[in-house]
Amino acid sequence: MQIKLGFIGCGNMATAIINGAVTSEFIAGENIFVYDIDSEKTGFLYEKHGVNVCDSAESVAENTDVTVLAVKPQIFPTVLPQIKDVVLEKGTAIVSIGAGKTLNYIGSFLDDDAKIVRVMPNINAKVGASMSGICKNKNVNDNLLQFVKDLCCSFGDVIELEEDMFPLFGVIAGCSPAYSFMFIDSMAREAVKNGMNKKDALKICAQAVLGSAKTILEDSDANSWALINSVCSPGGTTIEGIAVLEQEGFDETVMNAVKASLEKDKKL
Repeated sequence: MQIKLGFIGCGNMATAIINGAVTSEFIAGENIFVYDIDSEKTGFLYEKHGVNVCDSAESVAENTDVTVLAVKPQIFPTVLPQIKDVVLEKGTAIVSIGAGKTLNYIGSFLDDDAKIVRVMPNINAKVGASMSGICKNKNVNDNLLQFVKDLCCSFGDVIELEEDMFPLFGVIAGCSPAYSFMFIDSMAREAVKNGMNKKDALKICAQAVLGSAKTILEDSDANSWALINSVCSPGGTTIEGIAVLEQEGFDETVMNAVKASLEKDKKL
């Protein structure tokens, strides 16, 4: 039996997930049910993927086996009571992509028997390269968890974590794209200073960083400093640049940025 998948809220992240899921043929548009107060968003998804457009959040939960709660976290107290009865009667599983809202928080609006999964994707979902974190409550069986993991893999990759690791995950997976954009742009700007146009410089730097990340991902035993050393020829240009990065406190600066983001997260 084909699992029916629902989305309450069709903003940028939900749209990216649906694009990845349908494009990768993980699920057909005809098996997706969506609702958003903005009919233009649901209309776009209907035209592009042939999804089913519902007239309420309750209708999404009623017609699906797994419903993704993709509204802003501050809207949860409004939406969850609306779907509570359907979730309990039908046994619809809830997948939350709302930042900062725990399994217990979501469950407090539903019931002790509710099946709840938390997923934290990042901005790179829009290009099919998200790094998502996932955790579940005690009511979620292995088959359901695997379905949600496979969904995540349709728009990137996924790692299962204990929920208490989610704040840290949110910083290193959620903030690092911005850090990476800044690093890439800094290299590109220096290239521009030396005569290269910005478009070419950005492409070269971005592809170099992408390839470097792929090198680490494809070798589970990869040692970062061994890889750095493999690029540094004695007396060469790379080791000269690495020496400057070390002198200017590159490692410490990046670690302090992560620390600052973590401290800010704790205050939210």
